Formats: sequence, C-alpha cells, structure tokens
Amino acid sequence: MSKKRILYVTQEIFPFLPNEGISTSVRRLAQGVQEEDKEIRVFMPRFGVVNERRHQLHEVIRLSGMNLVIDDADHPLIIKVASIPKAKMQVYFIDNDEYFKRKSTCLDSEGNFHADNDERAMFYCKGVAETVKKLGWKPDVIHCHGWMSAFMPMFLKKMYADDPHFEDVQIVYTTYNQIDEGIFDARIIDKLKFDKFEEADMEVMKDPTVGNLNKLGIQWADAIGIGSETINETISSYIKESGKPVLEYQNEETLITAHQDFYNTLLEDDEELAE
Repeated sequence: MSKKRILYVTQEIFPFLPNEGISTSVRRLAQGVQEEDKEIRVFMPRFGVVNERRHQLHEVIRLSGMNLVIDDADHPLIIKVASIPKAKMQVYFIDNDEYFKRKSTCLDSEGNFHADNDERAMFYCKGVAETVKKLGWKPDVIHCHGWMSAFMPMFLKKMYADDPHFEDVQIVYTTYNQIDEGIFDARIIDKLKFDKFEEADMEVMKDPTVGNLNKLGIQWADAIGIGSETINETISSYIKESGKPVLEYQNEETLITAHQDFYNTLLEDDEELAE
C-alpha cells in the first residue's frame, strides 16, 4: 500500500524564517509526519529575508518559466528549492521579483502592511497549485498554514474543481494568532473576478481584512486546525459555526500524533463517501 501524501502550504518554516509560531509548528509537524508514515511536500514564499546563500537555495529550471495572471497582468513564476539536511526534507519556494524580492515578509521596515499583500498571497497559492501539477505529485491532503495560504481552499474548490490532479483531496486550513489589523487593497474582489470567481464566493472579503481572509480559508476548507493556544474570538466563533471537523490546538508533545489521527480520519471518511 502506497504512503498517503500530505502537501504543506505554509507562510513560513524554520530554519528559513525565525524559530517561532507557524515556522516552528510546521517544521515539527512536517518532519514528524514524514518520519512516521507519510510522504510530504512543503512550500513557502521565497521572502527576500530568506538567506539564499546560507540555505543553498537554487532555482529549479524545469518547474520555473510559466506566467501567472494576477489582476489581469502576467507575473513570472520562479521555483527554488532547498534542503533541511537534519530533517531529510526539501522545501520548495514560490518566487517572483516584484512580489518577494523586498527584504521583509508581510510588513515593511516601519511595521506597515504591504499594500500588495493580497496579490502576493494570490500569486503564492496559484504558484503552489501549478508547481504541484508540474511535479506530477498528487496529494491526498493539502494542509494550509497561515493567512498567506488562505486563498488556497477557494482556488482548489473553484478554479481547479475539474482538475483530476486535485480530485478527492482533503483541504485543511489552520489559523493562527497572527496580525489581524492588516487591511488589503479595496479592489481585492475585483482582482479575484479575473479568475472567474463570483462575489458570492467571497462575500466575506467585502471588508478586506486579514481576519476576514482567515474566514475565507475556513469557509472553503474541508476541515480546520487551530495553531495557536489562543486565537481571535471572532475567528473562534466562525469556526464553531462552520460545523466542520476541527483539530484543536496541540502542544509539542501531542502535535504529531493528533495530526496523524486527524489526517487518517479525514481520509477514512473520504474513502467511505467514495464507496
């Protein structure tokens, strides 16, 4: 019997970004799940603060070269890869000079939310989907971590709905206690309409906040994870109202076992529905 495949779509992972929050959690989770019994792939944005020389990133020419359309404009997709030797893991990076070359992640040097963070998140999620297809690697579970990955569930359920590569995939969206004061471009819905999304698909984004982008991820995912010990009360209520399977916050001791059980339950339920 072949190993089940888990795709991690994360905002960050250690050691490429500091050892805290999402970065730490995803590193432990991906490594632990791989060491037990599953095949994994990990993606993150190639933020300009990632030290390419120290971490020996290199471009994967066969995966790079396509253009992704964001807000009716073409943007070249560059794919880079690096290894985490101690974990025997590879991490794929979604890169583009316009969106990710700057020496910051989501905030500038003065703590201001980047004005194009909505487009950066769209580009990232599209880039992951297209790269996974080029790899010819079909995931069983796609686990998204952090708001930079929050468009992924909607993209997969709508834009890639008829793509056999993502057929029957279970999508998990894990929300964290991240910055929630960020405001996206007021044109965010218009930008998404270029990909044939309808206003009804993204009603929650009429108020274009980070908190509401988290809600969008929750709305379109099949199951929800809580990645921080405490999260925004409004988001917590939204999760409860969704009625979806929820994996509550797990500490370091229970993180891997709880996720393994959660993945297995989702996959078993999916197989039962298919029979």
